[in-house]
Amino acid sequence: MSLIKQNMIINKTFAEELALMLLEIDAVVLRPNNPFTWSSGWNSPIYCDNRLTLRFPKIRKKISKAFVEIVEKEFPDVEVITGTATAGIPHAAWVAENLDKPLAYVRAKAKSYGLGNQIEGGVDKGQSTLVIEDLISTGGSAMSVIDALKFIGADVRGILTIFTYGFDKANERFEKAGIPVFALTDYATLIKVAVEKGYIKEDDLEQLNRWRANPEKWPK
Repeated sequence: MSLIKQNMIINKTFAEELALMLLEIDAVVLRPNNPFTWSSGWNSPIYCDNRLTLRFPKIRKKISKAFVEIVEKEFPDVEVITGTATAGIPHAAWVAENLDKPLAYVRAKAKSYGLGNQIEGGVDKGQSTLVIEDLISTGGSAMSVIDALKFIGADVRGILTIFTYGFDKANERFEKAGIPVFALTDYATLIKVAVEKGYIKEDDLEQLNRWRANPEKWPK
């Protein structure tokens, strides 16, 4: 049995509250009968853009507060807060500010000019850090950040994310790397709230569950 926490939700009440807020501001849109196409080429009945939370001070403050509570409970001695470029940077900044800790962020790739940095703000060899992400789908982008941090000798303690789909592919990647993942809300919670609040119909659940089980091949 796995000893690495995956997609842990500390506050289930807030997870439902946040799921509703994301639906209300169209940060998450559900279209089971008119799917989106992701950049990966996958067809999807859901599209999530948590950058929209930046427009709403009350929501982003609640997100920051929830992240801070996780850090204080699970990682009280962590030394640096690291954001993923670009969507994770503002949330990481607010968390670092509230905790009075240093801030760093990791680019998708090293700069081709100047000092050629990939990690900005700085995490020293041996320092402990948490990665803050806005969204986890397959886990590829988050793992590239973790790899960059580990390459320079940082001690990556875990990932905090606003939302996760909870895909097996992502779970396997983080499990292999020994990285725990803490989410503020997730796909299962979102779908539950969406049905309760009338954003989707009960009849849509079959399609949504089929997609979640096999997103690469859905809707076949």
